[in-house]
Amino acid sequence: MASVMPSATPDATPGAIPGAGPGGVLRLAIVSHVVHYQHDGRLFAYGPYAREIDVWASLFPEVVIVSPLRHAPPPADAAPLGARNVAVRAFPESGGTSTAAKLWQAVRAPWLAWRLWRLLGDAHAIHVRCPGNVGLLGVLVAPLRSRRLVAKYAGQWGGYAGEAATVRWQRWLLRSRWWHGPVTVYGRQPGDPAHIVPFFTASFTPQQLARARRAASARAAVPVPPYRVLFVGRLSAAKRAHVVLEAVALLPASVVSACTIVGDGPERARLEAQAAGDPRVRFTGALPLDDVLTQYETHDVLVLVSETEGWPKVVHEARTFGLRVVTPHGEAGQTARPAGAPTATARPTATDVARAIAHAPPDGIAVSGNRGAAAYDLNALGNALLALLLRAWSDPRQVDFPE
Repeated sequence: MASVMPSATPDATPGAIPGAGPGGVLRLAIVSHVVHYQHDGRLFAYGPYAREIDVWASLFPEVVIVSPLRHAPPPADAAPLGARNVAVRAFPESGGTSTAAKLWQAVRAPWLAWRLWRLLGDAHAIHVRCPGNVGLLGVLVAPLRSRRLVAKYAGQWGGYAGEAATVRWQRWLLRSRWWHGPVTVYGRQPGDPAHIVPFFTASFTPQQLARARRAASARAAVPVPPYRVLFVGRLSAAKRAHVVLEAVALLPASVVSACTIVGDGPERARLEAQAAGDPRVRFTGALPLDDVLTQYETHDVLVLVSETEGWPKVVHEARTFGLRVVTPHGEAGQTARPAGAPTATARPTATDVARAIAHAPPDGIAVSGNRGAAAYDLNALGNALLALLLRAWSDPRQVDFPE
């Protein structure tokens, strides 16, 4: 299949995908590791994910999500699912990085697979989201339940050093003839079969996209110091926010006047202690999307130095708002890098990042300008998904089905 980007397809509407269920209704089951929250009669989930699920719900009369579910107030970076045709079927939370957690996961795997089999029993089509422990089970079980399959691999499709074996297994299974449906990925690799489809994602409504472009057009063509530096993301070890703080500490106030860290997570206390002596650094915690957009409007440079990324929404959001973006590797570097820029390295040091912030990028750091950012709104995402599914599910020759 060719790469999929926004096109002039018909607007996505509920029930647009032809089905084989009663009355032609197609029930979509989504297998996801994302934790959902039931609170005050509404469903919540991580904000960008929730907005994407609303897009999927616009294509089907009925959607059920098989995922972990907590009956508790959602965190600050969560958003309500706006669609009313979505329900969650609780699936046990699992995972962990310790040896004991991995052994327990292996012991429970047959029971979890059986549980997933039961929960998918009335689905006419299945969408599996990877990578993740639940995604791995989904890739194994879903082909036994439906011929209408679609998967999303949201991680770095090309792989990275130190990744878990289970992540490699998921990519191998998705590439194989076991998975008889399209797989949307961020960056096609040599030798990928036809059902691997380079895709995109989006997080803005058309109104938010217009707001971003207004902000970008109001910026100076060439920003000058002092810069206001921004980090947006989960405060986990893999996001390497500590390197952003180290880089800022290397630069004088004449180059960086402020650094804002947006997000929450297990590393927050350690990061706050690291930055305690620098009055330029501010932590906001997790913020709803509208408040994040305000941060884009009031900063100059976004820095993302994660261990790995697939299609990082913050890169595309920031670029659409006209920020310069410093990012190191993978598909993130490809999408943010201007023509002729060097290939990015996977683990830049604080010195590398500091030089990039100061507008003198060394080899291996991708720095985008603040003009010409490509961004897509949620309507474009829905239209592209609709076109992909109609093509794949209405004509089996478009999908590498097993005999």
